[in-house]
Formats: sequence, C-alpha cells, structure tokens
Amino acid sequence: MPALARRLDRVPVAATIQMTVLARSLRAAGHDVISLTIGEPDFASPPHAIAAAHEAALRGETKYAPHDGTPALKDAIRRKFLRDNGLDFAPDQIAVTNGGKQSIFNAFMATIDPGDEVLIPAPYWGAYALMARFAGGEATYVSCPQNAGFKLQPEALAAAITPRTKWLLLNFPNNPTGAAASADELAAIAEVMRRHPDVWIMSDDMYEHLVFDGFRFATMAQVAPDLRDRTLTINGVSKTYAMTGWRIGYAGGPAPLIRAMVNVQGQATSGVSMPGQAAAAAALDGPQEQVAVQREVYRRRRDLVVDGLNACPGIHCHRPEGAFYVFPSVAGCLGRTTAGGRRIDTDEDFALALLEEAHVATVAGPGFGMSPYVRISTATGDALLAEACRRIRAFCEGLR
Repeated sequence: MPALARRLDRVPVAATIQMTVLARSLRAAGHDVISLTIGEPDFASPPHAIAAAHEAALRGETKYAPHDGTPALKDAIRRKFLRDNGLDFAPDQIAVTNGGKQSIFNAFMATIDPGDEVLIPAPYWGAYALMARFAGGEATYVSCPQNAGFKLQPEALAAAITPRTKWLLLNFPNNPTGAAASADELAAIAEVMRRHPDVWIMSDDMYEHLVFDGFRFATMAQVAPDLRDRTLTINGVSKTYAMTGWRIGYAGGPAPLIRAMVNVQGQATSGVSMPGQAAAAAALDGPQEQVAVQREVYRRRRDLVVDGLNACPGIHCHRPEGAFYVFPSVAGCLGRTTAGGRRIDTDEDFALALLEEAHVATVAGPGFGMSPYVRISTATGDALLAEACRRIRAFCEGLR
C-alpha cells in the first residue's frame, strides 16, 4: 500500500475515542458497561429546531450553502452574541462551520506557520493540541493545578508566552474540569495579553450556558473590548441545545481572520448543511426555557457524582462551576492492587482496571494533559450515574 502522510504521526487517536471503543467491545461481548467517556447531552434536540429543518427542506433549501453561512443563521448568531454577551458583530465578522471544532481547525490552518506555538492551559480538551499539530504548529502548555481551581493564573501565563506563541486558547467552562472563569479572572488574563500584541486569543465558549450556582459567564471579547481585533470567539448549538449531530458551530472575530477561515473551509468542506443551519437559527432565536431546565439537571447530576466520588476511598473530586464533566484525582488509589490482582501505578492503569473489573468507562488524565486524574461525563441519566458511583466505590474499597 502507498505510504500515508507523515503528519499523521503527530496526530494519534484521541484517548476518549480509544476508551469508547474498548467500552463498546466489552458491551458487545455481553458485559453491562456504563460508559462515561463521551461529552454528549442525553436530551433530544428542540422540537422547533427539528421542525425548522424539515420546513427548510420542504422549501427546497437543500442546495449548496454559502461558505460563511446563510444570512438567516448569521443574523441569528449576531442576535445571540448581542443578547448573551453584549458583542455586536457585523455579518463579515461571523462564520458558520461544521461544528465548533471546524472553527478552531480553520483558524489554526489560516494562521499557523511551522514553528508557531499554541499555548493551551492544562488540563485541556485533547483535540486542541492535535489540531495545532495538524496545522503545522506546536502545542505548549501552562499547568492549571487543582489547588488553583484548575484555572489559568496570570503569572503562569506571563511565564509561558514565548516569541513563538501565536495563539492563547481559553476554554471556559472547561473540558475536562468544568472550571469557569469570572469576569475579574479574565480581566487579569487580558492584562497579561496586552503586553503581547502579536498573539491571537481564542475563547471556546461551547459550554457557556452550562454554569451553576449563580455563576455569571463572561467571555474575553466582552471583558476586554480593546482586544477584540485579535480575539476569536467560538460557540455552537451542540451542548446548549443538545444538537451534537447537527454539526453547527460558529465563530465571531475580526473580519480579516474570518475571511481567511472561510477560505480554508471553502477548500475543505464548503458550506454547512442548509437544513441544519435552519435548525440552528430556530434554536438560537426560539424559546430558551429548556436551556435552564437542562442546566438544572446537569447541576443535580454534578452534585450526585461529586458526592458519590468523594465517598470513594482514594478519590478526591473538585466541585466544578460548569459543563457536564468532573475531573477527580485518583492519587490515593495509586500503588495499590485491585481485587482482580492488577497493580495500579498510573491513572491509565486505574481507568483500564475500572473498565475491565467494574465495567465503568472513564478517560484517564494523560488525554487531557494532567495526571493522576480521570474525566467523567455526567451527560447521562441519574440512575446510571448513581450505579456508576456505586461500582466505583466498590472497586476502590476492594483495593489493597
């Protein structure tokens, strides 16, 4: 067979996918596996969004879409940014993409040259680093430890920026930790960035509406208007509206960057599905009450899982401000042996043993740049989460 591109050597299969595949193989073999690996809402998409897609298809909106998005969806996105974030974007400052992930990919492909660095606070969603490498750059990291709430500290940021830094990537609420940054915390980060005018800032706000306990969400372009000419704000309908499979993301930023991103998209996937864009516009402009209902469900599940994990010997779980993940430390389980005779020396050992012996699938910390932790998604039913916590506790109590 002819050779594949060497660039793929720098882009391994994501840890989340690897654990999901293992869980599915055990399930196919007849085991009762609870998979807490994938961050996908278990709610249905809004009925009015589904209806809007159907109506658009019946109207004949099934042709090629503009590469930057339909005027109707871009207008809905502009209204959303103004309503939720106080950001007023012109039409040429908005791009619609195949999920928020493509917005990030397009931005990196449009800006990164060989040797450029993307500075990523850790823990992080593993795809960030892989996309930076795919674009020809390098991922560099700044540690955000649990004793800092898993949040980026200004002094650590200042020390991590180098002459090769092209992007700072922010993600709040965070995947995998659920940490969220307040307006004051973002302002402190902005103060550092003002000293580095050649560095782009990306704010991945995909979990914007999933914040708990009265936390007030803020985004960088809102907090630091003077940095808007180099800030790209990423969002989408996947998490807020349970529309992951519709693949509708969007970005708001300076027009020259948006034009470059659209050019990249035009040579890759072209425009986004027309019925899907109609559905996204309906979700953004339609009733928002269900968003609050789902947020309360996720808060309840967070509390259920955090309390359940903190009852497990050897595990400590920080209570996050948002998203639908928890990122517990399993440090107290290392150096011990499972009831099945496996020795646990790393968080990867812990996750694999938990899957094979307790049939609970999680994702180990190395996939997110920090150990010894595992990521657990709470985007599944309360009963399954309670049973998963019961199994994890029994597993931990069996360690010796």
